[in-house]
Amino acid sequence: MQSLDRAFTLLEIMAEAGGETSLSELAHSSGLPLPTIHRIVRSLVGNGYVRQLPSRRYALGPRLIGLGESASRLLGAWARPHLAHLVDELGETANLAMLDGDQVVYVAQVPSAHAMRMFTEVGRRVLPHSAGVGKALLAQLPEDEALAVVRRTGMPAATDRTITTPEAFAAELARVRSRGYAVDDGEQEVGVRCLAVPILGGPAMMAVSISGPESRMTWDFVAKAAPVVRQAARDLADDLNNQAARPR
Repeated sequence: MQSLDRAFTLLEIMAEAGGETSLSELAHSSGLPLPTIHRIVRSLVGNGYVRQLPSRRYALGPRLIGLGESASRLLGAWARPHLAHLVDELGETANLAMLDGDQVVYVAQVPSAHAMRMFTEVGRRVLPHSAGVGKALLAQLPEDEALAVVRRTGMPAATDRTITTPEAFAAELARVRSRGYAVDDGEQEVGVRCLAVPILGGPAMMAVSISGPESRMTWDFVAKAAPVVRQAARDLADDLNNQAARPR
């Protein structure tokens, strides 16, 4: 059991480092001796969960992709009732998203019944600086880590409203933390507004959102919808924790 715990610890350290690291970096972050790390990593490489790069650094391996896809589908199934409740309450498309490396990936969605509605394909990846869910996710990180992410991505402008400097983004994250929700005000797509809330206390770092055209997602609507989305985030965190704790 100790070896299993250590293996998971090393995989999580590797993921937090962007998916690639060295043995010495693993030793520094984990506090484990190098011979122990080398033995565990060698086993993970042999099973395809880690791969060795030509630089002799190590990266997350391809077998984790299948596990992640299966976990994502299960997570989506658990989240859909909560997203459907948001659609019933607010009338706009509801999404669940996670941070995967330096990108945001959408893992579940329930669409609005409106003829004109927002549709984001499950599995779609976007850069976090221009998406409401991205802001909600990065606001959960220490500021230096959040800014390191957007510096790596380069912060390209998706529209003329996109925040494109780390300084402006830091101020935006402060606003997100202060009010408890994030807004994408036409920063990802012209004419689309998104309200996103971090899912705090859950088993993973996630965010839930609603999105729709600015004509319906007015600022008055956003203010009234925010408590509803926050409650959905709390309910989803509780449900996911209960699912994770349930004996198999």
